[in-house]
Amino acid sequence: MNIQSSSGSLITTIENSIATVEFGHPASNSFPRFLLDSLTKEINNLSVNDGVNGIVLKSKGTAAFCAGASFDELLTVTNEEEGLAFFSGFAHLINAMRNCSKLIVGRIHGKAVGGGVGIAAACDYTFATAEASIKLSELAIGIGPFVIEPAVSRKIGKTAMTEMTLAAHEWKSAAWAQQKGLYAAVFETTELLDEAIANFTSKLASYNPDALFEMKKIIWEGTENWESLLFERAAITGQLVLSDFTKKALLEFKK
Repeated sequence: MNIQSSSGSLITTIENSIATVEFGHPASNSFPRFLLDSLTKEINNLSVNDGVNGIVLKSKGTAAFCAGASFDELLTVTNEEEGLAFFSGFAHLINAMRNCSKLIVGRIHGKAVGGGVGIAAACDYTFATAEASIKLSELAIGIGPFVIEPAVSRKIGKTAMTEMTLAAHEWKSAAWAQQKGLYAAVFETTELLDEAIANFTSKLASYNPDALFEMKKIIWEGTENWESLLFERAAITGQLVLSDFTKKALLEFKK
């Protein structure tokens, strides 16, 4: 898939049985619904591609990895149905990553906020740089990380997730994220990051695809209820985003 538009970009390349999927958006690689849907579709397509043994998920540029949901699009939500539809985009994406038959390696080169943390958590194995600090800022704008919480809690535990959520204005370092289990390894430079990913995925590509598929199923055991749970959470967020508190907070953040 190759998408280049004002709503974002999505570019996939396949080399030596490894698919590299790069998403991008001018607003700190944030996600409007169009880009969420496009990435979900691409993950589903690669899941059934026999020429692919693994996936590297990365974002464009050298600044933020992902700023989460698009504030511009959140400000256009006028009713609960639209709110549910928007946040269901993250539910669909996380479920696609969970159900994907291929192992997904995350390349987190910079800061991740909100939904960006959820995407990192939904990867099966994640490499990052020392610049890849994380924050769950949702409470600060009147909502909460409800859709991504199962994925984040699964990786770092309820206690660490609660700490992040309640300290909504506080950044957690990449070292903290590695200590809690979100990142498998942290590197000082993107050059070292890419070298590690290349070495890891070259080994991944040499493994028995059937064994990798069975391992993927084991990794995600016990998450079957996410098919309904994440959409229930999306409905909660879709209601809260309509509040005057959230509308005002989003406008302040935009300024």
